[in-house]
Amino acid sequence: MKKIKFTKEGLIHFLSSNAVPIMFIILSLFAIPLSGFSINYLVQELLTRLGRNSFLVLSLLIPIIAGMGLNFGMVLGAMAGQIGLLFVTDWGVAGIPGLSLAAIIATPLAALLGYLCGKILNKAKGREMVTGFILAFLMDGIYQLLVLYGMGSVIPIKSSGLVLSRGYGIRNAVNLVGVRQSLDDLIPLSIAGLKIPLVTFMVIAFFCLFIVWFRKTKLGQDMRALGQDMAVSDSAGIPVEKTRIIAIIISTILACYGQIIFLQNIGTMNTYGSHNQTGMFSIAALLIGGASVSRASISNVFLGVILFHLMFVVSPMAGKTLIGSAMLGEYFRVFISYGIIAIALVLHAWKRQKERERERLSLRLGNGTAVKAGE
Repeated sequence: MKKIKFTKEGLIHFLSSNAVPIMFIILSLFAIPLSGFSINYLVQELLTRLGRNSFLVLSLLIPIIAGMGLNFGMVLGAMAGQIGLLFVTDWGVAGIPGLSLAAIIATPLAALLGYLCGKILNKAKGREMVTGFILAFLMDGIYQLLVLYGMGSVIPIKSSGLVLSRGYGIRNAVNLVGVRQSLDDLIPLSIAGLKIPLVTFMVIAFFCLFIVWFRKTKLGQDMRALGQDMAVSDSAGIPVEKTRIIAIIISTILACYGQIIFLQNIGTMNTYGSHNQTGMFSIAALLIGGASVSRASISNVFLGVILFHLMFVVSPMAGKTLIGSAMLGEYFRVFISYGIIAIALVLHAWKRQKERERERLSLRLGNGTAVKAGE
């Protein structure tokens, strides 16, 4: 029987590569007893949040495969999904037909936004993440202009429950009663008192299979080649800019579907704010799962969603138990979501610098060897 050897270098590499998930596992083990929540309650919350958030986080994988980093521009897809839901709510289309119609309406809009985003990111190679982040702010302004002034004036909205009292503009909070949990409750399933959103998990499982299949396709292989070296891929005849645009379009459309799944689970929509947290929380969850700017897997997605949202559930009560204030837990959530992204970006920059130093060192050693051979 072959024995597995554990070396000091291997242990250090494992700890450095998985420092973030290990830290969150330790924090969770410390916070769960302090929160006072039962195991059944925590499992139910995690099942609900896995169904609610996993699709959004999975939509981040395609651009990472293509070497474009974390897609902060996924917020554009979330906006498209919300516009689709606003229309089906106004028209009174409920249930699965309502969700399907919202997806049909939002898909071409998400594809157009993804195309524009991809074109802009091609002009900012090497700075895709910060460009996507700023682009999301720009499109948020256009989205709010459309929803606050365009809907009800230029775009007809029939439902008085959606429109502000002045006669145009959508209300801050929209009740999605027609499509609320229509996907989650399509096939009711309860095990040991735990409500399981079976159809939602089936959709997520299908998406995971799609990603596995997509990586093996010609387009998926081209994206992986881009992720490794863009210059070599261009020399090999791969259409670099076109492939990058396709990656962003796919990610934006999938984020659109993910936001529809997310909001049908919540049952209400913050018209002007729901999409803002989508990108930040999804990226934070992926990074907490052990992913990096240049490497991510499906397992990172599910581990990250579990750890991130477990801390979301237990941190307010744990903070209240420790210092008598649940607000500490609320501040801790914001600190985690922004802090973990900052740490990941710093680590990515540090690793890239170390790689360049190693490359320069190897070139120097190679030149020295060549000089000696010439002598």
